[in-house]
Amino acid sequence: MPNTSGGEYFRDVARAAIDRRALLRGSAMAVLAVGAGSALVACSDDSGAAGTADANTTTGDGGAPRGTDFEAVAPNTEDAVVVPAGYEQAVVIRWGDAVLPDAPAFDFANQTGAAQAKQFGFNNDFAGLLPVEGTPNTYLLVVNHEYSTEPFMFTGYDAENPTPEQFAVGIASHGLSVVQVRGDGGRLVPEFGPNNRRITADTEFVVTGPAAGSDLLRTGADPTGTRVLGTLNNCSGGVTPWGTVLSGEENFNQYFANAESVTDERAAKRLSRYGIEGAASERKWERFDPRFDIAQEPNEPHRFGWVVEVDPWDPSSTPIKHTALGRFKHEAATIHVTDDGTVVAYSGDDERFDYMYKFVSSRKMDTGAGASAMRHNLTLLDAGTLYVAKLSGNSESEIDGSGTVPSDGAFDGTGEWLPILRTGEDGRGESLVDGMSAEEVAVFTRFAGDAVGATKMDRPEDFEPNPRTGKLYVALTNNTNRGADGKAAPDEANPRKNNKNGQVLELVDDHAGTSFTWNLLLVCGDPATADTYFGGFDKDAVSPISCPDNLAFDPHGNLWISTDGNALDSNDGLFSVVLDGPNRGETKQFLTVPKGAETCGPIVTEDRVIVCVQHPGELDDASADAPGSHWPDGGDSQPRPAVVVSWKPGATIGA
Repeated sequence: MPNTSGGEYFRDVARAAIDRRALLRGSAMAVLAVGAGSALVACSDDSGAAGTADANTTTGDGGAPRGTDFEAVAPNTEDAVVVPAGYEQAVVIRWGDAVLPDAPAFDFANQTGAAQAKQFGFNNDFAGLLPVEGTPNTYLLVVNHEYSTEPFMFTGYDAENPTPEQFAVGIASHGLSVVQVRGDGGRLVPEFGPNNRRITADTEFVVTGPAAGSDLLRTGADPTGTRVLGTLNNCSGGVTPWGTVLSGEENFNQYFANAESVTDERAAKRLSRYGIEGAASERKWERFDPRFDIAQEPNEPHRFGWVVEVDPWDPSSTPIKHTALGRFKHEAATIHVTDDGTVVAYSGDDERFDYMYKFVSSRKMDTGAGASAMRHNLTLLDAGTLYVAKLSGNSESEIDGSGTVPSDGAFDGTGEWLPILRTGEDGRGESLVDGMSAEEVAVFTRFAGDAVGATKMDRPEDFEPNPRTGKLYVALTNNTNRGADGKAAPDEANPRKNNKNGQVLELVDDHAGTSFTWNLLLVCGDPATADTYFGGFDKDAVSPISCPDNLAFDPHGNLWISTDGNALDSNDGLFSVVLDGPNRGETKQFLTVPKGAETCGPIVTEDRVIVCVQHPGELDDASADAPGSHWPDGGDSQPRPAVVVSWKPGATIGA
């Protein structure tokens, strides 16, 4: 828990917000909204009320809101992907499957770095599905690979003495995969298309924005501070309206060794604020490449923790690290475009007691389809203003940590976006935080949030705009330290002590402005307990849900939530949530993933539900020598992370 700052807690500012509430009500602006999971695009009217006659207020054949008419899957601990009755499923692609035509067949017992660099990487997290223009039923599937778990990748693995080849496999298993897939009924079948590509922790990235060329980013291998090898710990992501993919570098701290060698107090504090401490790293990569040794390359950690952008339509393009969006443990960045073309990027910092951010571009999106438009749009995230969120509650005095709903019937309040960094058209930054330079705000963004008193949240992960309404949804996964001795007390947006199950926040934002209103859509957990809330819906008629992580929207405007770390003694899963009408808050489990696995990267279309199954079999005392799962291949096989598709033959999803 790196945030030990003495900044104001939520309840300290609640009273100051009362006078602003009337001003903020109904402040949503006209939008062009993009849902990261499904790449849907829709327009709202000037009232901010797009979708008020939403399709999900009508019912399907079974009486459920459209898009949610399926039989809920019961909690379970099966070593399988379990889908509703009447649905089918299939694996799309697994760790080690070929991405490039010259990739060798996967051989678990004889892996090499050279082979892995051409094969599908490990621990798939985000998935984006982009239609290939002019080729019906053909798509680019873009997937990122969060991290390697060597004890599950190699039998006989010696954590104290990894081999050079194991290091090479680990490096190559990170990054992203771009794979062409073809629809075959409900299935998606991989193909060797012209845009297929593997990006790894050795691929060159270009740095843009106010930290590019900074002394804080310069290393022996890159004295310019503008070119970085690789991307690490890519988590979640978003498809932009201009056809690229954004991915967040999250828990990059775990790759770097020898932080204890840093004697300068200020430098040590900066490392600690990002969770970089101690001697040897867990993977011991510093033995094979000096860039992972802080004693040799003290600036290398500063080169990770960014939002990266990949153009999947040009396999020769150089991916970008956007420093104008700040450096922290990004859970992706997702895009909302207002009706005048202003681009807004939202991102959460996935750490206990850290913050929510948005970036408002000073450039307008070019809606053209040519190369010139793409060149322009690839610069949209390089000029504008970065903000951090501060929230206030309407019933703060009633919050006691029990999760009891306030007397006004909701957890709700107002908020403001506090500006911390402005980047000009020339790429130069201007600090908006006293005592910090622009480069420092960009590279040490968490300190800027501390300085301005941003609200400490319960692990803000995926941040998704609703493509129908423009409202924003944030998955707050959990925080078992909430209310512990010396830690931040519960507040109205984070209302429970020892928060094991998390919550989902709903915002109505003045997207290009600085004000918003908010409420908690869900306070997750076992609906039989008093400390849960499902948007006011009958708790006897919902599925238990714990640890919300990634979010997506279906074409009917329903929210879909994947989970990570289920604290209710059942497997993680994917859930639909109705947002409007009398069924608001109705939560139904659509699928569960195998034991030990995490559900990631949901995509929900009319025809298919796609999820990434990450780290199946990752259980206590399990390893490649004692597998905790045999999914997806069965028998006595090793578990393999994979992308899965589910569909209902002859019908649309949830119809």
